[in-house]
Amino acid sequence: MLTCKEQVARSSDYLDDQLSFREKLMVRHHLLFCPNCRRFMRQMRLMQATLKAMPEKPQEGIDDLAERLAKQRRDDSP
Repeated sequence: MLTCKEQVARSSDYLDDQLSFREKLMVRHHLLFCPNCRRFMRQMRLMQATLKAMPEKPQEGIDDLAERLAKQRRDDSP
């Protein structure tokens, strides 16, 4: 069985379907018994879906908005 460290090292390749059949079985076997790695994989899938949903180019004025919010936060601090 894979260790958690080995599982994490293979996680991106697993999600991108770049592992051999044998490696996929090893990953799935580990996930069957390790709740922490299952949680990690759910987080990785969520992150992957979030990144795919983001627009490719930044929205207009996003830097100005970030600057205004930072200034407002500084002004509101005691």
